[in-house]
Amino acid sequence: MEIFYSNKIVSGICILDGEESAHCVRVLRHRCGDEIYVIDGEGTLYTCTLVSDSPKCAEARVKKVEPDWGSHPYFLQMAVCPTKNNERFEWFAEKATELGVDRISPVIGEHSERKVYKTERLRRILLSASKQSLKGAIPDVDEPVSVSEFIGNAAGDADALKCIACCFEGEVPRISINEFLEGARGRRIMVLIGPEGDFSREETRLAVESGFVPVHLGPSRLRTETAALTAVSAVYMKFLCI
Repeated sequence: MEIFYSNKIVSGICILDGEESAHCVRVLRHRCGDEIYVIDGEGTLYTCTLVSDSPKCAEARVKKVEPDWGSHPYFLQMAVCPTKNNERFEWFAEKATELGVDRISPVIGEHSERKVYKTERLRRILLSASKQSLKGAIPDVDEPVSVSEFIGNAAGDADALKCIACCFEGEVPRISINEFLEGARGRRIMVLIGPEGDFSREETRLAVESGFVPVHLGPSRLRTETAALTAVSAVYMKFLCI
C-alpha cells in the first residue's frame, strides 16, 4: 500500500506537491487511472484515482474518505531533551511515530549538551514515518523551549496527566510508568524525559510542584532516546495490546 501526502485538497481533488508528485509518477510510475492513497496529515485517508500524472503537480480525484485512519485511543505528548547526537533523537521520533505519538516537544534542560535544535528535518522524518506505519495523522512538532518554560506552560493544564522520568533514586519518590498509566484512560498523557545528564534538582522540584508525577522506567539505566521510546511503548502496550 503506497501512501502519499497532500495538505491541499480542493473540490474533491488531492493535489500533490513537487516531491510527492515526482515520487508517485517518476519513481513509482503511476499513470492516470491508477488508484492511489493519500493522507492529509490530520488523520484522514483518501482513496483516489490519479487524474493528472504530471511529475511536478500530480492530481487525484477522491473516491473514498476514511477519517481517523490508523489512529490510537489516547493523546500522547512527549517532551524530550534532544540528544548530543542528533541522529539518536531523530531515531526516537521516527519510532515513536510508528508506535503512536501525537505531539513531540523538544525541550532544553540545564544539563543538556545540545542547546539548539532545528525542527525542519524532523518534520520530514515524521511524515515519512507516518506513511510507512499506515497513519493518517502526522505528529505535531513544537519549537524548542527550556525545560522550565515547558513546565511553566504545562502547569495550568489540569486536564493532562503528566509525568517526569527522572533519576534521583532515594531522593524523589517514584512510581513505575505502568502504575502511572492506570489512571490515564480518557486523559491526555504528557511525558517529560531529560537529557544525558538528567534533569537538575531544581527542574525536578519545579515539575513536581507543577503536578508532574515522578516515574521510573525499570531498573536499567537508559539513554535519553531509549527512555523516551520506552515510555511511548508503555502507552502503546497499555492501550493497544489488550
